Amino acid sequence: MSQSAHAEHVQQQFGAQAAAYLHSQVHAQGAEFAQLQQAVREHGAARVLDLGCGAGHVSFQLAEHAASVVAYDLSASMLQVVADEAASRGLGTLTTRQGAAEQLPFADGEFDFVFSRYSAHHWGDLGLALREARRVLKPGGKLAFIDVMSPGQPLLDTYLQAVEVLRDTSHVHNYAMAEWLAALSGAGWQVQQVTRQKLRLEFGVWVERMRTPQTMREAIRLLQQSVGQEVRDYYAIEADGSFTVDVIVLWAA
Repeated sequence: MSQSAHAEHVQQQFGAQAAAYLHSQVHAQGAEFAQLQQAVREHGAARVLDLGCGAGHVSFQLAEHAASVVAYDLSASMLQVVADEAASRGLGTLTTRQGAAEQLPFADGEFDFVFSRYSAHHWGDLGLALREARRVLKPGGKLAFIDVMSPGQPLLDTYLQAVEVLRDTSHVHNYAMAEWLAALSGAGWQVQQVTRQKLRLEFGVWVERMRTPQTMREAIRLLQQSVGQEVRDYYAIEADGSFTVDVIVLWAA
């Protein structure tokens, strides 16, 4: 699939789900928000790029602490949700811009921070997006990524990638820590801090948010029931299909 075809597919997948992501507790809550807020407050008058903003939760959290926040996403429907919500909250420092992560329509060194949360696993070319993020960041600026992470073991990775693509066919790849570090290094970044968190995904909410077709939901449940005990234990797969994944929180400069 070409980059343009994948981009079109991502827009189709997320257009109808934009409102659901605005009200998603998984996306609206997270311990990492405090880290992002602290970094922006300490900088003072920061310009922030929320890369792959989705329904805008990072942007909303930072708009009151930054000089400006640009919520950037491939989906026009998502951006409309962000713009409407920002207006209702009176967040005048927040603006929206549409485009792909691999081709940023911004000047060199335009931002003090580039943040991205639960978006990179949809990108067609992570390395190119990281190089673009570096280009638009000022010297001394910082990057932070938060995303679901592969455990880095083939057996466990196979399960994660399988259920992700069955739930959402625009999924590309959840990267292991080693893959993240290699991609960042290749794009010229110096990693400063890496931590990992656990995230429980409630099955019914998880598939309903993406409007996953019933046949795909049944396929995920069958896979969960068919995998070995090692996989079931690692992901803490529950009777109703809910399970727990790793999340990486990564800072670089």
